[in-house]
Amino acid sequence: MGHSKEKLIRLVDGMPAFPPSVYHILKLTADINCAPKELVRVIDLDPILTIKLLQLVNSPYFGLSRQIGSIRQAVVFVGINTIKNLALTIAPMEMLSRDTQNSPFLEGLLSHAIAVGVIARHLARREGISEVESTDFFVAGLLHDFGKIALHRFFPRKHAKALALADKKQLSLLEAEQQILDLDHAQIGALLADKWRLPPGCAASMGQHHDWRVERSSPVLDCVYAANIIAKTIGVGDSGNPVKESTLPPEVEHHLGGTLPELIGTLGDLSGEMHKVQLFIHSWQSGSSGNPIDLT
Repeated sequence: MGHSKEKLIRLVDGMPAFPPSVYHILKLTADINCAPKELVRVIDLDPILTIKLLQLVNSPYFGLSRQIGSIRQAVVFVGINTIKNLALTIAPMEMLSRDTQNSPFLEGLLSHAIAVGVIARHLARREGISEVESTDFFVAGLLHDFGKIALHRFFPRKHAKALALADKKQLSLLEAEQQILDLDHAQIGALLADKWRLPPGCAASMGQHHDWRVERSSPVLDCVYAANIIAKTIGVGDSGNPVKESTLPPEVEHHLGGTLPELIGTLGDLSGEMHKVQLFIHSWQSGSSGNPIDLT
């Protein structure tokens, strides 16, 4: 176990920290009375973050009728919560989308992450969560498997063995990682969430999306937990986990108001929204020679 702890510490220490401006944004937006001008001031002091945020706000995903040229305008058009979530996802998603160019596993994982984010947001809306707050669920779903990226990056050969073992023995990837690496992506996800000081919903989704428990339940975790299973069931993307659950815990069914087949039946056609997110993610890859990820 001591060896596992050493590896975990090394992994987490090796992952980049968020820029100080992102932490400042998280602190400001945790206050429901956050003044938009304060948020604008913090972002304007970070020119790199400003450029990236404006690039995303002007992407086809938002479909705005005019070009947004300042953070002040961006806050007006998409809102404080959306700006917060965009700032929160820039660093990890840049890392993932950059690495997908040479990794079929990460390409499939990115598609899976997008699907989980889209489905989690759908489930949140179904539960009466406001449009503004539902973006929190999307981000939590998008980042839920980020521990896998750390394992794939730092221990590529061993993680490839874990993927092969899971496929051959039809084990959960979590179990295969434990057998080969003596640690798993959920453990790393929890530590990364702590290092990055992520909001509770994101932190829970990264560390507990395989370990749902009544005492840990929250609306975000319920939705991400269910969305992860739904994405695997309907076969969008590839998380590297060959095991597909056929049911949800009774408590999750109760909280979300439906069984797994019933919840899947409420999704409708997600292809339009998935394509919009594809364009959104491709804005991170626009400087590369790779093609957009096929989510159809």
